[in-house]
Amino acid sequence: MASSLAEGREMSRLYDVFKKRRVVLPVIHVENLDQTRRNVELARSCGVDGVFLINHGVNVLTLLSIYTTIKSAYPDFWVGLNCIGTKYKDLVRTLPTKVEGIWVDNAGIEDGVYGHIKAKQHMEQRQKAWLTGLYFGGVAFKYQPKSIRPVEHAVKAVPYVDVVTTSGEGTGLAPDISKIRGMKTAISRHPLAVASGITPENVEEYLPYVDCFLVATGVSISHTELSRSKLQRLMEEVYRPR
Repeated sequence: MASSLAEGREMSRLYDVFKKRRVVLPVIHVENLDQTRRNVELARSCGVDGVFLINHGVNVLTLLSIYTTIKSAYPDFWVGLNCIGTKYKDLVRTLPTKVEGIWVDNAGIEDGVYGHIKAKQHMEQRQKAWLTGLYFGGVAFKYQPKSIRPVEHAVKAVPYVDVVTTSGEGTGLAPDISKIRGMKTAISRHPLAVASGITPENVEEYLPYVDCFLVATGVSISHTELSRSKLQRLMEEVYRPR
């Protein structure tokens, strides 16, 4: 699969935002403001493209308050949000209108002829709420109802998500490469993200198929602290000329 920027121009809104073929977005498990700021600064110093903030240790209102402070401090740095445990209809009412990225673990794709209905409703709800940030929608994602047709579900998701986002079977577990190859082949130039199990040691295997890496466990020293050395090695591997 070619990696030219010319091809990237056909890759949906992900290219419009980041202007590059592959994107690295560390995921920060928010604990408090100081911890979040420290990890944002570390990630920025490693040359990442942005970060996702996720509320594993705080409630959604605290997450949004910390997000606002971080964006004030780094207005030109891309910051997305994943609000764990929040119902979709409540999520779209709560998020800041100008949030640059929204990630949900379940994009609402199901089996059957009408398996796209929930995803379509989600898209309409985002539009009504004037949410224009990149939408990362989970397909065949960990801890969600198990999908036995990940390729079919990925294709169904394309009209409703900016980035089809998948994972391995659990936190820190890399997805089967055949699953990733099949999903990417089916959705072609529509962006595909992987959100579990990517490390500096295994990322090369995924480079031909993955457009965006949402990384945490594989570049961290603990659940809430990124590792500078691991993140730097990952960035070197992703952007090393081949």
